[in-house]
Amino acid sequence: MFRTVMIGAVSALTLSATAFAQQGPQEARAMLDKAIAAVKADPVVAVAMFIKGEGGFRDGDIYPFCFRIADGKTLASPKAVPAGTDVRSLKDANGSAYGEAIYAAGQKPEGEITEVSAYMFPKPDTTTPTFPKVSFVTKVGELGCGVGYYK
Repeated sequence: MFRTVMIGAVSALTLSATAFAQQGPQEARAMLDKAIAAVKADPVVAVAMFIKGEGGFRDGDIYPFCFRIADGKTLASPKAVPAGTDVRSLKDANGSAYGEAIYAAGQKPEGEITEVSAYMFPKPDTTTPTFPKVSFVTKVGELGCGVGYYK
């Protein structure tokens, strides 16, 4: 009986630690790969899923975002960036113009993934406070898409 209780307690602690584990570059890159495949299959459906966080496109603080290459307007974005915002205009709380770097990454040849260095950004569903974030961004057809993680 004691052994069964101990196994259950250890299992619960292991699951709790896993659930609260920091998400990092590997998880962000894996979601970006999944997002790229979804956009290639059907961009309209993919963007709708990104906005709603459906189909596994919201995992803790990791989510995809997309903007149009032609005009930089966001299509799928977090609460802190209203849809239709020109990604090139984005600056963090320290005045860093990270949006220009994200847009430039989306201009590179399709399949080339660029790491946009740490910038300050709020966590999903919030607008403040901000935390250091790194994003992986690439061109997918007519869209620039990325997934980031918080450091």
